[in-house]
Amino acid sequence: MFNAATYRTTDYGFFGPDSVSWKLWTAPTAVIGFQRSVVLEHFDASLAAAVADMGGIYSDPQQRLDATLAYFVTVATADSKTAIELSEHLMDVHARATGIEPISSRRYAANNPSSQLWIHITGWHSVLKCYEVYGPGPLSVEDERRYWAESRIAAELQTCDPADVPRDRDEVRAYYERVRPGLCVSERALRGMHYLLRPDGDRASLQLKAAARLIGPAAVATLPAWMRELGGFDQSALLDVAWKVPTRLAVRASQQPWMSEKVIAPFSPLTSQVLRAHRRAGEPVAPEVVTPADARERYGSVNRRVG
Repeated sequence: MFNAATYRTTDYGFFGPDSVSWKLWTAPTAVIGFQRSVVLEHFDASLAAAVADMGGIYSDPQQRLDATLAYFVTVATADSKTAIELSEHLMDVHARATGIEPISSRRYAANNPSSQLWIHITGWHSVLKCYEVYGPGPLSVEDERRYWAESRIAAELQTCDPADVPRDRDEVRAYYERVRPGLCVSERALRGMHYLLRPDGDRASLQLKAAARLIGPAAVATLPAWMRELGGFDQSALLDVAWKVPTRLAVRASQQPWMSEKVIAPFSPLTSQVLRAHRRAGEPVAPEVVTPADARERYGSVNRRVG
């Protein structure tokens, strides 16, 4: 559904040029944050079951991961027509992802609001965390407030309640503490997390294998000890420190947008195209920011299927 020619023609989408979302989701650190978030996704038992049953990360890992990262960047930077149509398509795909979660023997649905909230918070928080650790550093208090406000707008494209999205880092910590007792791992969840950190087999390209092995330790270094221990992918403090310096240097070297596009193109070609379309887009027909509700009324549906 990606079309570079119409990427941002109707309006500035949901955030606009001065938004914090544009800055963070198009930064080189977003790639590290993305790997961090897809690993954390597996702590939700329903999502781990859905990923395992659909099998996309094993049958075509590069396409599956590339399309997911491109989706997040598109929602952040494309016009409202492109973003809403893509989000409606993804919701339809997720509506078919249902089955039995083997730990509880209960039925799962990928569009379940609590699972979607976990995806949303871990995704947006991971991108922020990696921007702080490997990029320019912590946001100002005002920019952080704006970032989480924009995150609640993006949550309107999912089945979760935007009011449940944290408003600042204190609420993020409170959310993690609240859901922590319900997080778990299974054999299939562990397989998924470790595969995402170190893809192997014939289906994973050499480019993806190399990128994941370079980015993985940097992503793990930003995680709290309890997550690393629960997932069985903890690493030494020495490796944390050793990986941070070259990662920061690599991020600094790829700060120019055109360089960032070239760096990720071998293992994430669609995302590279999205970033290029974002960089080259001119002023839209209506140079304004719109709400997801307005966009859905114009271009989408009101269908919110849970599955």
